[in-house]
Amino acid sequence: MMTGNNAADAKTEVEGGLDPTAKASGAHAPAGRSRVYGALVLTLVACSFAMGRCSVPRAPVDAVASEGEVEPRAYVCPMHPQIRLKSQGKCPVCGMDLAEEVSTEAPSSSDEIKLSERSKALAKVGVAEVERSTGARELHLLGTVVPDESRLRAVTSWTGGRIDKLVIRTTGAQVRRGQVVAELYSPELYAATRDYLVALNRSDEGGIGSAAGGWMDGATRAARARLELLGMQAAAIERLEKSRKAPKTVKVRSQFSGTVIERRVETGNFVTAGAPLLSLADLSRVWVEVEAFESDLPLLTVGQEVTVTPSATGGDPFSGTVAFIDPVLDVAARTAKVRVEVSNPRGELRPGMFVHARVRSKLDAEPGLLSIPETAVLWTGRRSIVYVEKPGAEMPTYALREVVVGPKAGSVYPVRSGLSEGERVVTRGAFVLDADLQLHGKTSMMDMEGDVDRASRASLVVTDGMLASLEPVLRGYLDAQEALAADDLTRGRAALDKLATVATDLTPDGTSKATEQWDKIASSLIGDARRAHRAAADADLRSAFEDLNAPMTRLLSQFGNPLSESVQTAFCPMAFDNRGAGWIQRTGSLANPYYGAAMLRCGEVSATVASGERLARRGAGAAAPPQAETQ
Repeated sequence: MMTGNNAADAKTEVEGGLDPTAKASGAHAPAGRSRVYGALVLTLVACSFAMGRCSVPRAPVDAVASEGEVEPRAYVCPMHPQIRLKSQGKCPVCGMDLAEEVSTEAPSSSDEIKLSERSKALAKVGVAEVERSTGARELHLLGTVVPDESRLRAVTSWTGGRIDKLVIRTTGAQVRRGQVVAELYSPELYAATRDYLVALNRSDEGGIGSAAGGWMDGATRAARARLELLGMQAAAIERLEKSRKAPKTVKVRSQFSGTVIERRVETGNFVTAGAPLLSLADLSRVWVEVEAFESDLPLLTVGQEVTVTPSATGGDPFSGTVAFIDPVLDVAARTAKVRVEVSNPRGELRPGMFVHARVRSKLDAEPGLLSIPETAVLWTGRRSIVYVEKPGAEMPTYALREVVVGPKAGSVYPVRSGLSEGERVVTRGAFVLDADLQLHGKTSMMDMEGDVDRASRASLVVTDGMLASLEPVLRGYLDAQEALAADDLTRGRAALDKLATVATDLTPDGTSKATEQWDKIASSLIGDARRAHRAAADADLRSAFEDLNAPMTRLLSQFGNPLSESVQTAFCPMAFDNRGAGWIQRTGSLANPYYGAAMLRCGEVSATVASGERLARRGAGAAAPPQAETQ
């Protein structure tokens, strides 16, 4: 028990410790007492704080969660999942709006991903069933108007002589049937005409029925037959009999109606019998010759309806019919000519005019073909993949699956293999799922194996000379890629034209197997480059350039990098309405050829291929091409 003096001392210590005047006057408590006093104060404060916290009831965690959604931990870029920021904004790589981070379960297998219902809603995942349907695909082709060869005619001279007057002197003039086109002097015809008139006069003088008259009548018939053999018409002979005057010139009349497309003579020219004077074309029906790429030929048949629209005027469309498909392919351009017959009663389609031809091809050859929406398909070069929803799973689960699809038919793709009727495929949010697989280090679309299997690639022997000969091909592609990334489409078209020419003229010196593989690549490469070069619209040029990625990737995969510098393969999942597209570029900053300056840095580098190395599957490392043995 504390005594009175002790209590007073304690009070003095507390009051002395709290009294500022004590410190100012130099009265200090002993050091030991100060330590006791400080500990006592801290203890009292701590107890008060603890008693206050214990006295406030805490709300259950579930109650807090029920009041609203939990704030996301981070915001990520759907195109670049490595970008994670604490606040919403723009992706520093591609400029896209950041989205809430989707919380997923760890994949149960290498190609599956699980989502909670909330995460599924955040990812905005949409699905659609695989259905059986018949679709249609529209082909847009560029064509040229030419005359219908079956309606070409030539106005010829029916006798030999000198052209004294050319009535029709201009091309493009309209000529009617029976119209005089030229007058010519024919010595032979003039002499035969005078002989016939002499015979007529003598026959009239000799009288009918007499011996002399009978002889003269025979001479008259012979002279008339000579005129007929020289080409004089019966009507002209009758006019001659009435006038009894031999004209010095004769008229050449057209036997046809049409438009003059070529004039072959001048006034004063000597012509022989049957020599063509003018070429006429009946333009009431014309041909439209279009060039179809070999990949489009299966969709074209004789008798198909075609809609033709003039390129320059953009006037009313014309209806035509496919009349002929060339059975021989242009080796350099990888195209075949398709002839379309079009009715042209008002002459609005003129020979030489460029037109757009639109062919709607129905895929009725395979009734009940499976189809999926075009937004469900992700492309990796020439391969296509989809994400399939697993039925009966406790949580929404999606699996990566490779499929084989046919030519696009409207807004759907026909499915050749890989899916069954009734399965559900992801049509929206597939890139978010793929990005999550990438973050977990699992198989994604970026890891899909190329079109050439690894065994055949590894066994292909490439000589140094053959690899070096491919350098202009890759440089031509890179020139086009850099031009498109710089939005210099004129230079891009020129580079693509040069690339097609280089690939056409190239005959690499290598093993027979390597040469065979190059021929397969060149066949696709040349056709794609030609089509890209001839693309009318800028968007069509970039779309056609995307087709070059597959053959060029095969070139790097099978033969290796022929340049003395490294190159990179890149991929932009956002290109072509989120279908995605890849390209090859020189090492350095991303240069997206599909967007140009609009989103130049959109995408990510998927692999780097050093000089002389082959493009390997992602994560497998690069490999040097096997060289031919030297003796």
